[in-house]
Amino acid sequence: MDTAPPVMETIKRRFSCRTYIDKPIQDKERTLLDVFISENKTGPFNTTPRFQLIAAKTEDHDALKGLGTYGFIKDASGFIIGSTVRDFDYNLEDYGYVMERIILFATSIGLGTCWLGGSFNKSTFSQKILTKQDEFVPAVAAIGNIASKRRFCDKVIRWSAKATKRKQWNKLYFQETFDGILLPETIDSFSGPLEMVRLAPSASNRQPWRIIKEKDQNIFLFFLQRTKNYYERNKKMFKMADLQRVDMGIAMCHFELTCNELGIKGKWVVEEPEIKNLPALTKYLVTWVETIE
Repeated sequence: MDTAPPVMETIKRRFSCRTYIDKPIQDKERTLLDVFISENKTGPFNTTPRFQLIAAKTEDHDALKGLGTYGFIKDASGFIIGSTVRDFDYNLEDYGYVMERIILFATSIGLGTCWLGGSFNKSTFSQKILTKQDEFVPAVAAIGNIASKRRFCDKVIRWSAKATKRKQWNKLYFQETFDGILLPETIDSFSGPLEMVRLAPSASNRQPWRIIKEKDQNIFLFFLQRTKNYYERNKKMFKMADLQRVDMGIAMCHFELTCNELGIKGKWVVEEPEIKNLPALTKYLVTWVETIE
């Protein structure tokens, strides 16, 4: 049930909303969301994280208090919560992909959202989605009716997280190798999908995705370039999941949905490339290959 307006318009409109109007999501929007969630269950790596829209309760806001700036969420009408299987290849990438599809759909029907990464395994969120013994909750999203004015603390949080800053094109995208220059004007329609990836949300706005385009072919290699000690520190201090892998799923979602909107057909494959001298902390993830019908 994909009734959303243009994807690129929606991606540009989405922002991390922390202040909401204190009223429930209307029945029409809630029904649309429930149906969309039920019809979008599988990520590109074929794992099936489970998601659910719940109404916000006092105990849900209490569960956010230990998450630093995320505790500043005010008057959210509800939360999108999800669970995925532990210790399974690509589970977090699929989680990020499917959750971002839901978030973009919510944006398209006029609702505000905010990704919230943290430790939810013993929280009310985990209880409400009835996580099984082999499952965990890597992230949730606040959702609700957007307030007309942002609070001062919202602006401070966005400034401190550099939420409106994005890495420049030449820091993210390359031709053939990580030394090759990829200019947007040389790749025709694919400049759109790559720009929508550049605008994707990520944990602490680290933007860990790096993409190499193969020469003379519409083949794009996706790499994860980790922030040094970011996962280890968050795991030790906050018991957080590997959020930079979730970020890669978000990037894949933006790329594929934009390609679909532009009528560009393709598929995801995992084929380790022969690219030497990778930058530090950089690892290959997946390849998108254009398919000609």
